[in-house]
Amino acid sequence: MILAGVLLKLGGYGLMRVLFFMHDYSVNYNYFWIGLSLYGSFIVGCLCICQVDIKSLIAYSSVAHIGLVLCGIFSINIWGLCGSLVLIIGHGLCSSGLFCLANIIYERVGRRRFIVNRGLIVFIPSLSLFWFILRANNIASPISLNLLVNDYVLFLDWEFLSFVRCNKTMTFLFD
Repeated sequence: MILAGVLLKLGGYGLMRVLFFMHDYSVNYNYFWIGLSLYGSFIVGCLCICQVDIKSLIAYSSVAHIGLVLCGIFSINIWGLCGSLVLIIGHGLCSSGLFCLANIIYERVGRRRFIVNRGLIVFIPSLSLFWFILRANNIASPISLNLLVNDYVLFLDWEFLSFVRCNKTMTFLFD
């Protein structure tokens, strides 16, 4: 929970602070970093599809969200910076809650695999409600902060190359 809730988000905020000092250098390489972070988010999103462990899925999802944070930061735009900051806060709350629920399941069942835990709704219905709420916020449902941020980042630099637009779309679908 500490890695997903605090450390990754602290690194994103640190990049926001350092960007102001290195503005002249970051203008030259921002498209490279945007493309690299979107490519990494896409690859991690593909890895999320293959996961069988609950904690691994949550951790890879956090890494994919940090790729979107980097895309917003290196856009060097006030909308991108605000969107990245809101994504840091929103995903920090969601991922910490998801890790907490994964730990509760591990304490009760003793396993973290999806195949073993698929019938838990019968035994612990209130836990299933929390899973639904936090996972819906994590994938940017209409009532969450993450939807607002995904729209910020998606429409931020729409004038960029077409393969980056396709990569952003695939990243949002796999996230």
